[in-house]
Amino acid sequence: MILGKSIRIYLQEGSVAGIKLAEVVNLTIQALSCPRVKISDLNNNFKSQINTQGVYFLIGTDDKTAKSKVYIGEGENVWERLKSHALAKDFWNEVILFTSKDDNLTKSHVKYLESRLIDVCKNAGRILVENNNTPSLSSLPLPDRDAMEEFIFNIKLLSGTLGHKFLEDPIGLTTFIDQKNHKQQQSYSNTTEIKKELELTLNIKGRIANAVQTDEGIVVLSGSQVIETESKNYGYKTLRDELIFDNTIQRTQNGSLFFAKKHLFSSPSSAAAVIAGYSINGRKVWKNHEGKSLKDIEKTEIIEQ
Repeated sequence: MILGKSIRIYLQEGSVAGIKLAEVVNLTIQALSCPRVKISDLNNNFKSQINTQGVYFLIGTDDKTAKSKVYIGEGENVWERLKSHALAKDFWNEVILFTSKDDNLTKSHVKYLESRLIDVCKNAGRILVENNNTPSLSSLPLPDRDAMEEFIFNIKLLSGTLGHKFLEDPIGLTTFIDQKNHKQQQSYSNTTEIKKELELTLNIKGRIANAVQTDEGIVVLSGSQVIETESKNYGYKTLRDELIFDNTIQRTQNGSLFFAKKHLFSSPSSAAAVIAGYSINGRKVWKNHEGKSLKDIEKTEIIEQ
């Protein structure tokens, strides 16, 4: 059974553009979101929440690609770390930080969180990660690891509520630690049920692509094939070129194109058009394992209501 969550958000200035304090009701985790230009106000008004151990996300835009980028860090005193980043890092314009009300996080805890969060963010693939290396995972007793994994779950919940989904895998995969082997594993989140009719296939000119439909759109999976040629006056050329430029779509030695990693598209048609090289109605060409198109699936679901 999936239980709902209650989140309380305090807008310090009565505006969503200002400083926000977010909490999961009845839990000790707390999050603060703040524009870079107001970090002094953050310390003036929330001193106890930020002068303690925690993890933080510096969010901004990459100058070269104009894509969103994040830096993930930890600190025994988050405010001291933010002051140094305000002087040393230029790209970010917003920070989200996470601390605990009971002040029970230790250096080992936040080092563990930092390492795991970098991996979770990279695996999700939604945003550029500024961190060049992933710190080694600190060794924690089993009860502490489980507590930190739950803390990560709530970090994802609060960061998404504050408008940033960069920790959420678009197809509902959750990365976790195999406690026995101390290795990272993946499974479908217990809050996401992947139904057979949502697993889709596209076959155009012998090129096969696989995808999963989600609440946010359609995720084309790694290994999906892409047609090499493009039509003239092609409306999705810019998007296709961007995916090739950032190596989401790569070329094999024989010149064929394929998705090297999964990618979330906002609509079935944009996904199909990038693969086909020409504009196409994705709701007609993406089909489930029974050969039913998305259009037919949606029609059936509406009629059965």
